[in-house]
Amino acid sequence: MNILESFRTAATGLTTNKLRAVLTMLGIIIGVGSVVTLLSVGQGVQQSVTGQIQSIGSNLVFISAYRDENSTRPAYLTTADAQALADPFNAPALVAVAPVSQGSLRVANGDNGQNLSVAGTTADYARVRNLEVVMGGFLTSGDQADQSRVAVLGGQAYLDLFPDGDYPVGQTVSIDGVPFEVVGVLKLQGGFGSEDSSVIIPLSTAQARFFTRRTLSGEYPVQNIYASVINENQVTAAESQITAVLRERHGLAPDAPDDFRITSQQAILDVAGQITGILTVFLGAIAGISLLVGGIGIMNIMLVSVTERTREIGIRKSVGATRRDILVQFLLEAILLSFTGGALGILLGSLGATAISRLQAELTAVVTVGVVALAAGVAIAIGLLFGTYPALRAARLNPIDALRYE
Repeated sequence: MNILESFRTAATGLTTNKLRAVLTMLGIIIGVGSVVTLLSVGQGVQQSVTGQIQSIGSNLVFISAYRDENSTRPAYLTTADAQALADPFNAPALVAVAPVSQGSLRVANGDNGQNLSVAGTTADYARVRNLEVVMGGFLTSGDQADQSRVAVLGGQAYLDLFPDGDYPVGQTVSIDGVPFEVVGVLKLQGGFGSEDSSVIIPLSTAQARFFTRRTLSGEYPVQNIYASVINENQVTAAESQITAVLRERHGLAPDAPDDFRITSQQAILDVAGQITGILTVFLGAIAGISLLVGGIGIMNIMLVSVTERTREIGIRKSVGATRRDILVQFLLEAILLSFTGGALGILLGSLGATAISRLQAELTAVVTVGVVALAAGVAIAIGLLFGTYPALRAARLNPIDALRYE
């Protein structure tokens, strides 16, 4: 018997009891639909997290002070450290460096006010953090030199301070009671690490008026130094150059631990990728349980079918059908059940992923070719796995005994 004839016979065997076939497929439909939906959601979460991390800067490196538990000396970073790193002779892998001192201060515009994150930094901060100005401009090197009282508002900070939508550039807001002229507004970013609820002012102004603490040597400390690397292939070189510059400036002995910590954007992406990858696998495993249940349902129905069609099997064997023909017929029936259920499950899962994306605007469930191929492959494998035993049982029936079966 050729394969086409086997398919025809298998399809005929299934259509003799359509309701039972449909109910059997339900387990596979629900299982495959769950796998497609949850894996798509997992990949959507992964892409969303990755996009948010990438949006905080271009090939970014974060430098912060770090005190080893066995160290007795204070650990801090200073504006001079940032200036040394900005020198291309010291760190040629860096294209821009921006020190930051920040804290929560009361910011008000008339009766509209609240505590916001106020960050003192330099003109290079916009370049390092990929900030986009939608109104006015950003800080300039002259603002830093003159300790100007100017401010750039984050997108959400603008909405909070100017709820009526007034044009803010040129207007005055107060920061901890000190008047500042608004010179720009940033585009709303959203997500991890955004500057939406921040107010950005010149670092020199922030240190002179708000963050006045100094080190023992009389320098102004900064909380973080942000640096942008030439390209992602130079991140390791940049970290080595930063380490060499800061260790020399801080006078650390060769065997002394670093009193600073360097974290690259790529390292954060790697960690986030691992976490979201585990989440995706976990979601897929949960959905896979329903596929297992569906497979057991196929095996159960196929065993019932073999019992009901024992006499038919005996007749077919008596007129020349081989064990292989019987085996292939029942295997194809199981595969047809699982494949048809899998196809409907993929459609159901795609609709589910689309529905989740519409309900949750910040999340876009991604139905990829890989997810669809995996779901289809698993559905067929389920049919093969759970259809093998019933098919073997049918193929091994003795034709004489089968003919006598009532």
